[in-house]
Amino acid sequence: MIRLDWQPDMTSAVPVYQQIINTFIQHIQAGDWPIGGQLPAQRQLAEQFHVNRSTVSKAMDTLLADGVLTTAFGGGTRIASNSWSTMIRQPVDWQHYIDSGEFVANQQTIQKINEVETQAKIRLGTGEIGPELFPVELVQKAMKRAAAKLTNLNYLPPMGSQTLRAVIAGRLAKWGIKTTADNILITSGSLQSLQLIAVSLLAQGSVVYTTPASYLKSLRVLQSVHAQFKSLPTDDEGVQYWHITAKDRQRLLYVIPTFDNPDGEVMTQQRREDLMQYAQKQQLPIIEDSAYQDLWLNQRPPQPLKALDTAGNVLYLGSISKSLAPGMRIGWIVGPQSIIKRLADVKMQTDYGASSLSQMVLTEVLNDPDYDRYLDHLRQQLKRRRDYAITVLKRELSGMATWKIPAGGFYIWLTLDAKINVQRLFNSAGQLGVLLNPGSVYGKNAQHNVRLSYAFADEAAFERGIKVVAELISDQLS
Repeated sequence: MIRLDWQPDMTSAVPVYQQIINTFIQHIQAGDWPIGGQLPAQRQLAEQFHVNRSTVSKAMDTLLADGVLTTAFGGGTRIASNSWSTMIRQPVDWQHYIDSGEFVANQQTIQKINEVETQAKIRLGTGEIGPELFPVELVQKAMKRAAAKLTNLNYLPPMGSQTLRAVIAGRLAKWGIKTTADNILITSGSLQSLQLIAVSLLAQGSVVYTTPASYLKSLRVLQSVHAQFKSLPTDDEGVQYWHITAKDRQRLLYVIPTFDNPDGEVMTQQRREDLMQYAQKQQLPIIEDSAYQDLWLNQRPPQPLKALDTAGNVLYLGSISKSLAPGMRIGWIVGPQSIIKRLADVKMQTDYGASSLSQMVLTEVLNDPDYDRYLDHLRQQLKRRRDYAITVLKRELSGMATWKIPAGGFYIWLTLDAKINVQRLFNSAGQLGVLLNPGSVYGKNAQHNVRLSYAFADEAAFERGIKVVAELISDQLS
């Protein structure tokens, strides 16, 4: 049964019945009310709105006539699953995506990275900020404030801390994303967000479109539902979405439009607008991963796709792992209420909620004006490291590899000489204590690529590591 916490504005010049129509259409467009969802009886709605039943009946009759609602004997009034009026945009029918999945093993290279990462002397592939960049005083201050307010550490509501969700909604507003706490689910990091989507929304064999080299392909989570990955071409403006095949029954697009992982690319504003128009027209669900959104080095990037989403097509993934602390294990999903409630229910079945303590501490961090000052400082430090990394690469790897200078995020995407065996390079460097991320874990056509991170290792360690890599490449070429 659909719940509606709303009251008409009796002082408005808009007739009450039209306000009811507009409100219903707004929720359906946003995907908050799924197709097939049942509405309360007209009598209940009249009591809730404090209006005559005839007013509700007039609104319902209009929506029924336009095909927005439907009725069935004994089944009440429901959101229609047949034809739709031209007065509204048809939302994604997420019900087709509700399904279950299973886990499979990680790629062997990923298993090896996970096994040795914390023991490696020089970590050139690690997607974390270096320990010396962590804002110790800011977090300690937040922990003290959280401790002063602590009365218990019981389970939180299924969607997570109401206070934290409200704070996140406020910060997202600065990016043009208009949302509420009721449209946000707190997760144990973005990886769990993807897991919840996989086991809750995807049918076996769903088609998942990505860029040719994609972070998603380094994971097994969507492959657990036997997802069929299809790569889309890219150009200087971003992913070429028009190559998506409309005949695929259940399909979605996974994209990191801002500082993509692994190649660091940024989708242009125009491509974002065009993509969202296409997604709305084709009822294409999109998973937008925003992990690196706050980490620009040159200039603030364009608005997220979610800020352009007027029809509930986008599930927006956020995380504190890249900008602050992966060990806090806090991420979030923003989407239509019907989907958020579904994912929250599944999450409660798996872990009964993300850490209460982490959510309390993060709330204090995000409410502290020093957090934004910290982000400014972090961006300055990352820019300094990026610039030094580019200097080192020019000196040590010119003629052996090519790369672009990233405008933000953590990564430099190297393309090595075709004669280089990258897997052999990975193994040899590992034996010398230098950890790399081979491009092959991000896509089968990235066999000659390496993802470097300038965020974790300091300048001196980065330089030592690249010198080792350069010597190993020279050995292979000779």
